[in-house]
Amino acid sequence: MKIVKLVSEAQRWTLDQRAVGNRVGLVPTMGALHAGHISLAQRSHTICDRTAATIFVNPTQFAPSEDLDKYPRTLDADLEKLEAAGVDLVFTPEPNEVYPPGFSTYVSPPAVGGTLEGASRPDHFRGVTTVVMKLFNIVPATHAFFGQKDYQQAAVISAMCRDMNVPIQLEICPIVREPDGLAMSSRNRYLSDDQRQRALGLSRALKAAEQQFRSGETDGPQLEQTMLDALAEAKVDTIEYAVIADAITLEPLPTIDRPAVALIAARVGATRLIDNTLLTPGN
Repeated sequence: MKIVKLVSEAQRWTLDQRAVGNRVGLVPTMGALHAGHISLAQRSHTICDRTAATIFVNPTQFAPSEDLDKYPRTLDADLEKLEAAGVDLVFTPEPNEVYPPGFSTYVSPPAVGGTLEGASRPDHFRGVTTVVMKLFNIVPATHAFFGQKDYQQAAVISAMCRDMNVPIQLEICPIVREPDGLAMSSRNRYLSDDQRQRALGLSRALKAAEQQFRSGETDGPQLEQTMLDALAEAKVDTIEYAVIADAITLEPLPTIDRPAVALIAARVGATRLIDNTLLTPGN
């Protein structure tokens, strides 16, 4: 496995692979890797000839009040996991390599980024779209792999690629969960034992709404109330949102008459968690 820190090295490796006809998969990460990240690399192996991963804690997507300095950094363990997963290249730049002195160009996020996470975390998606566009240019892969857990992020990146004619195929991979149902996240390590039990309220709330939907309920507000009740029962500390939305636009959906998604953001202790599940009529 090749490890590079310079933009020029990552670009050259990728272009060399493309020149000989190899399909290259890109797995962008911020490190602190878990099985969810590794599943993206494994998916890349099934589609692509070579796989590149990035480990970069992107400062532009964190607000001053958020946990940039506390975000877990486990580079040595991450590299071991990626090598075991058969990744061919890892790009691990310093911040000034990605954002050199004088950097002032940002990518404005599409409309789908304006609500939910976009409302809760102003400027977050501007940081996401900017760094992802940069990574797509630094590692000009044929495919890129993202997880469904960050559903709105995936929707934002998909819209950006569509609107800007980015020549890359996106693969959105299923959520990987712990045996108890908790969606895998780098932030789960912040949870105490008691908080972890309360955090299970997110997946239970989604499951309750999904079961109600499968039983014939299509009223969006009713399904949202089911999630709110389950979250309250679990005693999460703060509910930021629990909504039913159009699966593409993320606009509120009063009645599920087309593909929809249930999305939750909540805080347990000081840890902010997100989760979601798809709700498709007739499926």
